[in-house]
Amino acid sequence: MLEPLLPRGKKIGRPPIWTRRQLIDGIRFRVRTGIPWRDIPVEYGPWGRVYDLFRRWQRNGTWQRIFTELQARADAKGLITWDINVDSTIVRAHQHAAGAPKGGASRRSRPAAPPSNRPTTDSDARAAA
Repeated sequence: MLEPLLPRGKKIGRPPIWTRRQLIDGIRFRVRTGIPWRDIPVEYGPWGRVYDLFRRWQRNGTWQRIFTELQARADAKGLITWDINVDSTIVRAHQHAAGAPKGGASRRSRPAAPPSNRPTTDSDARAAA
């Protein structure tokens, strides 16, 4: 099902050590589990090779083309339901959003109190005397 959608290899010569299927399975495993790229099991190939294939196909649009084609096939078979339901009955404002003044006016802080003539510490009292 996926084979006809994959790009054809252009290189001739020695066959690759890791099959494309193993690398794609490694990509699928990583996306499904969410593990870091370096933790991909060895049976899928070296993590760097798996990541390289993923990034190359992401940059040239291969993944988008494959997704679009598979989505079109599933839609043609009636396997996709395109119903959208948005329920806003439980959407609430944050607790800090309540009671703010309208118009965006911000509260100004009070100016600092003027310094008093009273000494504040014992040493200041002796020095003032």
